[in-house]
Amino acid sequence: MSIFNNSRLTNETFKLDIERMRRGWYSDKYFENIGRMLTALASEKYSYAGQQPNLPADVSAQNIEVGDIEVEMQWFTRRLGNTIVVGVDKALAMLRHCTGYWDGDTFVDTSDKLEVWAVHDGTVVKSDGNPLSAEPVIKARGRYRDFALLETPTLGVLTRSSRVATNVYETLMAARGKPVLFFPARFDLHEVQAADGYAYNIAIKRFNMDYSHAIGSFVSTDAQGDWWGGAGGGTVAHAAIASFLGDTAEAMMQFARILPAGIPRIALVDFNNDSVRDSLRVMEAMFTKYRELCDQANEAEASKYALYGVRLDTSGSVRDVSVEPLGDPALDLGVNPRLVFNVRRAVDHAWENWSIPPVWQEAAREYCRNVKIVVSGGFAPEKIRKFEKLEVPVDIYAVGSWLFNNSGSTVTDFTADVVRVKIHGEWVDMAKVGRRPLANPNLERVW
Repeated sequence: MSIFNNSRLTNETFKLDIERMRRGWYSDKYFENIGRMLTALASEKYSYAGQQPNLPADVSAQNIEVGDIEVEMQWFTRRLGNTIVVGVDKALAMLRHCTGYWDGDTFVDTSDKLEVWAVHDGTVVKSDGNPLSAEPVIKARGRYRDFALLETPTLGVLTRSSRVATNVYETLMAARGKPVLFFPARFDLHEVQAADGYAYNIAIKRFNMDYSHAIGSFVSTDAQGDWWGGAGGGTVAHAAIASFLGDTAEAMMQFARILPAGIPRIALVDFNNDSVRDSLRVMEAMFTKYRELCDQANEAEASKYALYGVRLDTSGSVRDVSVEPLGDPALDLGVNPRLVFNVRRAVDHAWENWSIPPVWQEAAREYCRNVKIVVSGGFAPEKIRKFEKLEVPVDIYAVGSWLFNNSGSTVTDFTADVVRVKIHGEWVDMAKVGRRPLANPNLERVW
């Protein structure tokens, strides 16, 4: 499915809407118009009849059947810097299953006549912003009217998937290798979750490969893991705490009692805007039950009360009561460095105020220090870099809408250009001004 196993996903994974894609349902209408025109010209046996062909002097413009013109097309991104390329396999599936033409109500598949080269998902391409020095990720040669309709959907999947993957990668860079939870599902249509989760997973794998890390992939919905075998994870939402009348500790106790031990217990502690107090209440309640079950030698049940972490999700318009006001929104509001330090300090020392026998004190101390701090709400690379520079004791970042960002430096738009045409059996350069045939050593012959 990528450079990491040197194989490709197929339509068994993607389940394309092949019938309508062949009909142009997902294509910009001008591609359908072009296809209709070329098909009509082919049926008329039309040959080029213009007076000003843009051809080399030694190439004749006679007897060129425009309707059946064969072209070389290349796909590339215009994002500055490095791009983690994802979406190639799905684009190839589109070319594989939708290249051809309609003969009445019968679709004639001509994909076997198409020559295709492509990189693997997870490949990095570099750009200085100049299309004349870009690195193509797909190259195809064939009769243009057979695959003209596919320019729109192939560019679409490459653009979105590569943007998400590259944004995730840049977030991992900012986090300096700390885990990044993939939390953007609520910010877009559910139909895109599988592709987005796959792009996230590819970015994780690429980062691990580049920096010799072993970060896991953490998605929030099962759909996000569909293409690569992942599963959604998560714990308690604000609505659940509301259902327990705002009692975060009780909500976590019942969650721990009922849900399987394999689900990490992460308490969401900002509901009452007192993250320190609610963290301490959750910890004491869960540790008390944990100790009771351990004393009964019921370790399996006790493991359900091991608190994995607390999540801080204070709204950007609110100041947590543990944060002394300084009059600066950046320092006072939302999940800010001072709040994290306050919670970490309180969590580490919580055991000192528990009524526990001496034999349990060291275990209690470790229980507290093992509790991780997860932060969410408005996190993007700039904010994460600030936290890391200040050595804020965050263990895990949960990032949402920024991973879909497509403005400024994150614009990842792909484009496709015809750069050569086949004239009298020879390939002749035929690119618009500002474009040219490009090379990429990572391109491999697909079929």
